[in-house]
Amino acid sequence: MSALSFAPPRGGPAKGPVHLQGVWLGHQLCDAASAPTQPTGHSALDAQLPGGGWPIGALTELLQPNPSRHAWQLLQPALAQATAARPGAVVLVAPPFEPFAPALQAAGLPPARLCKVKPGGAATGKAATAALWAAEQALRCRDVLAVVAWLPQALPEQLRRLHLAAAQMGQLLWVFRPAGVRQQASPAPLRLWVQEDVTQPLAMQVQVLKRKGPPLAQPLVLPAGSARLAQVLAAGALRSQQRRGQGAVAPVTPVLPLPVSAAPTFGEREGGTALGGLQEPARGWKGVAHALDRLAVPATR
Repeated sequence: MSALSFAPPRGGPAKGPVHLQGVWLGHQLCDAASAPTQPTGHSALDAQLPGGGWPIGALTELLQPNPSRHAWQLLQPALAQATAARPGAVVLVAPPFEPFAPALQAAGLPPARLCKVKPGGAATGKAATAALWAAEQALRCRDVLAVVAWLPQALPEQLRRLHLAAAQMGQLLWVFRPAGVRQQASPAPLRLWVQEDVTQPLAMQVQVLKRKGPPLAQPLVLPAGSARLAQVLAAGALRSQQRRGQGAVAPVTPVLPLPVSAAPTFGEREGGTALGGLQEPARGWKGVAHALDRLAVPATR
């Protein structure tokens, strides 16, 4: 069989690529006018995303080795901007930890705009199915501004349903999944791999795995915490240790940087563990050392 050949247009061969509305070239980022976006709040990341931000009306897939590490540091700036500009709730589907309201409020994200959905079902399969159903229903609700879902077991066809629902309703949608699925196919037009930055305790590495444009050769390094907050929390943790060990509080000089294992996870808590600060053994709501924890309230359900 002979190879297909294409005759040049009359008047000679084309002198350059043909630009058609809605069509983008693989070596270029997608045209910003082709779809609406929400700025991420991280200028370095915006510069590498089609349209300069998170896609509105599309699925963004975030892959992590830890299901919650850096989730709020990455999304909070965009959610704060979106809630300030437009009405609607931010629905959290199956979050692994409780949102830490004071930290989110201080960063400009009103906790009253959050709605947490905890799927029922004792069996893992039932809980996963319930989480998928809840995410899709939230996307189809007109009073919802954005959906953030933790769906580690979601299949490509299930993610496609969520992507279509977000497109139909023009919603912001982020889905967190394990880093081990990065080799699997996904309908998400944007996929990011978020990891620790071992060289900088208050930073995270974000690798753009998939976008409407050329691959990104090197990961981006984005801030993953406040240096001032880290100082305060480190000082509080040390005073707590001294109080328990000596029965008195000695003057403390804040130390930076924190080791990676002790770096704060902004905006979250798990039971009695202060995930908005340094992690301590879970002891329930009472007896937590850091004063900020006494202000913690659950997100609006």
